[in-house]
Amino acid sequence: MDTDYVSLRNKYLPKKIKAIFVLESPPAGHGYFYDPSGRVSEVLFRAFMKAVIDFSPTNKDEGLKKLASKGYLLVNPIYTPVNKLSDKEADKLILSNYENFKNDLRSIIGDKQIPIILVKSNICRLLEKPLLEDGFNVVNNGVLVPFPLHYHMNTFTERVRKLL
Repeated sequence: MDTDYVSLRNKYLPKKIKAIFVLESPPAGHGYFYDPSGRVSEVLFRAFMKAVIDFSPTNKDEGLKKLASKGYLLVNPIYTPVNKLSDKEADKLILSNYENFKNDLRSIIGDKQIPIILVKSNICRLLEKPLLEDGFNVVNNGVLVPFPLHYHMNTFTERVRKLL
């Protein structure tokens, strides 16, 4: 696990977690969700501010603090960027890191049955069954939540709100 990404994420851990969103990995380059020096216009950040907490922050730090105060957390099953890899290579890396991911989740939530929402079709396909088998409370129940690119934003918003 890349400690820089996790350190950034852990600065915004909610005191009481309502739900955890699992995405794929931090992007190669810039635009990591929990990097407070980033732009509020980043696609994923903007989507979460709108769809999950209906908030328009002036900077990322303000938005990340508000998200944490509402009890929401985003995690990745791997902290090595995979967005520049082929789907097959990315899936293989994600699955090879499953034990580390599971340990990371347990360190955050313990044995609590906090709702987990998987985002992106490959994350649903790869992780829903093993997480359920390992006792986590994945609430997708087969519902695919797309990454909120512009053309998927309405679907993302609708499905996230339904699952929450």
